[in-house]
Amino acid sequence: MVKAVRIEKFGGPEEFKFVDVELPKLNPNEVVVKNLAIGLNYIDVYHRTGLYPIPLPSGIGLEACGVVEEIGSEVNLFKVGDRVAHSSMPIGSYSEKQVFPQEKLVSVPDGISNEIAAVIMLKGITAEYLLHRSYPAKKGDKILFHAAAGGVGQILCQWANSIGCTVIGTVGSKEKEAIAKKNGCHHVINYTDHNFVEEVEKIVGKNGIDVVYDGVGASTFEGSIECLKIRGMMVAFGNASGYVKTLDIKKHINTKGLFFTRPSIAHYTVTRKELEDAAATVFDAILTGKFKVDIFKKFSLSEAQKAHEELEARLLKGPAVILP
Repeated sequence: MVKAVRIEKFGGPEEFKFVDVELPKLNPNEVVVKNLAIGLNYIDVYHRTGLYPIPLPSGIGLEACGVVEEIGSEVNLFKVGDRVAHSSMPIGSYSEKQVFPQEKLVSVPDGISNEIAAVIMLKGITAEYLLHRSYPAKKGDKILFHAAAGGVGQILCQWANSIGCTVIGTVGSKEKEAIAKKNGCHHVINYTDHNFVEEVEKIVGKNGIDVVYDGVGASTFEGSIECLKIRGMMVAFGNASGYVKTLDIKKHINTKGLFFTRPSIAHYTVTRKELEDAAATVFDAILTGKFKVDIFKKFSLSEAQKAHEELEARLLKGPAVILP
């Protein structure tokens, strides 16, 4: 038996139950991973609330770093004692141990701590596919990133800065202005005090943005479209303020001949090679100083409810980790 966080119905953080569970039977291509550190991500909130429905009852969490403790009879990618990380289904990383298909795991290189590996897989690979594949940013590009002080924003803005992009970030408080500036933004707009469309125009001119990376959703969508240049790119990758309910091709796309994509990490890690290459790019970027990751706060596994309360209240100013 192992300790794990489970939900039996959708709802608030109070639905979490910290219980003893039995690990499922190990299939030939699976391994048992003893979790050393667990990532805390906003998609966990979407799963808990049912915004992204999952079968119930269920574990929670998609991201962790751990050590291989047992291997199935057909496992050939890892051995007992290997340090691994993951950021995908099967859901249930809020647990002391987890059974995982070997093809969904990646090796963690020396020089990357357990805690960094646990928080970098989902956010780091998200930043990687956004910046290098959804829209391959290049030197001189003018980018707008919403929620620049968030977990993905802190990584992507640093990384874009290292490429030579002009990075404009939006945030929702004075405190987060400083965080965004520290993490690669050349210009920071506090949307609680200013109209971000007007402020962006002052910086780069009307219709001056090459690409918008928007994980906020409904509240920023219309303004983001306004900021883009002719044939600009709208990369909508999240819904923190709610879904964009209507995409009007004539109004939103055709007016400036825009490109639009709604990617997720699953679209960019379809094959094992894609997963391995993405993770290797992220780990290399950390090791070569293209971006830095600082753990903002640590929670115990039994504090998962508190972790989600603080996550939803926007109290976490950087990556947070859960320790089993």
